[in-house]
Amino acid sequence: MNKKRDEKYSTYRQIGILTTIPMLLAVGPILGYYIGDFLDKKLGTAPYLMIIFIFLGFAAAGKGVYNLIKKANL
Repeated sequence: MNKKRDEKYSTYRQIGILTTIPMLLAVGPILGYYIGDFLDKKLGTAPYLMIIFIFLGFAAAGKGVYNLIKKANL
């Protein structure tokens, strides 16, 4: 009985972890866009910092997804 319950919670935990992946993939680049745009306006370097921060957002999102998948034990 306990083993079945543990498997059920493990499945729910994996589902919960994996459903955060799309949000993580969206938030990283969007946040990078806004930070880069803000800095470009302050420093007058448009659009270079925005592009750099978007790529950094993608890289951070990719690392986050990798860590989540590793944590989910897939």
